[in-house]
Amino acid sequence: MDRKLAPKIDLISGFLLLGLAFVWGGSFFFAEIAITEIPPLTVALHRVFWALPPIFIVVLWKGLKIPLSGRAWFNFLIMGALNNAIPFSLIFWAQVSIGSGLASILNGTTAVFGAVVAGILLIDEPLTVRKILGAFLGFLGVAVIMGINALSNFNIQNLAQLAVLGAAFSYSFAGVWGKKYLSNYPPLVNAFGMLLGGTVILFPIALYVDGLPSLSLSLHVWGSVIGVAIISTAIAYFLYFEILARSGSANLMLVTVMIPPVAVTLSSTFLGEALSSEAWYGFTIIGVGLLITDGRTFDKMKASVKRRL
Repeated sequence: MDRKLAPKIDLISGFLLLGLAFVWGGSFFFAEIAITEIPPLTVALHRVFWALPPIFIVVLWKGLKIPLSGRAWFNFLIMGALNNAIPFSLIFWAQVSIGSGLASILNGTTAVFGAVVAGILLIDEPLTVRKILGAFLGFLGVAVIMGINALSNFNIQNLAQLAVLGAAFSYSFAGVWGKKYLSNYPPLVNAFGMLLGGTVILFPIALYVDGLPSLSLSLHVWGSVIGVAIISTAIAYFLYFEILARSGSANLMLVTVMIPPVAVTLSSTFLGEALSSEAWYGFTIIGVGLLITDGRTFDKMKASVKRRL
């Protein structure tokens, strides 16, 4: 699509985008509370399982047809693994060792790395110098956050940070898989299918690793479970697809750089977490990488310079 004809963010879309950043940023906050009493894999299972009913109700209410073919559900299963089971498990496991704010910043590399993965695997999204430069800055931002000592003094915190990066790459491959194999289905049907696929994958694994989920949880932990499932997953998908329809995927990508400030604000205000200066420097570099990958900001700057000349 020509950039000049690309959908713009109107006032309503802007508020929806802020809402999506808030509910997705809240997922790191809710998870940080939940893992105090629930093992990470079980938190991931709670997230996909309890998000299913509201998505299913809306699918039925809209009269959307759920495909029954084995091929469709195989594709949903893979999408559920790449977009839910793997990244949720990795991020929640990582949050046992690192704070929610830092996890959200590292997860912010998703859009930068996703552009490169799509450029390699999709014919219609070629790998450009801009995408390569964006990815380089993404890696540089991560290197600043982790520090040079990570190469010589590897520890569980370093492993946790790499786990979040693994989640980001999983999201990147999910984007490619969804575009290649799920583009023929309505978005909410895809959301229902992958959440069900993620539940099917996570249930036996969480049961084997963590045992039966305990129902004897404190009230605030139950609240965080409902928050991460209903607010940060089900409602997030409703907002996601509404923004996608209104403003397009390029504008939707901007939410990636908006999520960390929300997560950091929540974690510092309510959990007393503090980020190092290296984390902020790294986030700034990753954010610039995202802007370069997106390209529109720099196109506008060049156009402005040309007009002045």
